[in-house]
Amino acid sequence: MDKIAVIGDYDSIYGFAALGLDTFPADGPEKLEQVFHSLVSGGYAVIYMTEAAAAQITPATVERYRESLLPAVILIPGVSGNTGKGIEGVKKSVEQAVGSDILFGGV
Repeated sequence: MDKIAVIGDYDSIYGFAALGLDTFPADGPEKLEQVFHSLVSGGYAVIYMTEAAAAQITPATVERYRESLLPAVILIPGVSGNTGKGIEGVKKSVEQAVGSDILFGGV
């Protein structure tokens, strides 16, 4: 079975451990990038990252993997709230897959 990781501040991710996911609490841009790169090279199939954590690292770091098959990098809201980046990423992926904006019926 493929491994699933969650990165972000402790308060936002500690509950995921109860679901059997590997949690990696990290704060600060340097630590977040270090943990992210170690997970990418560590065989994780899915990496959930809080929106706040993703905002602290170089945007190209996350974007580099958004187009690749593995790992799937999915932004999630944290305890500090929702910035909309996660849903924006899902919307973009769906638009690429189906060729249309399904929320607004665009073609």
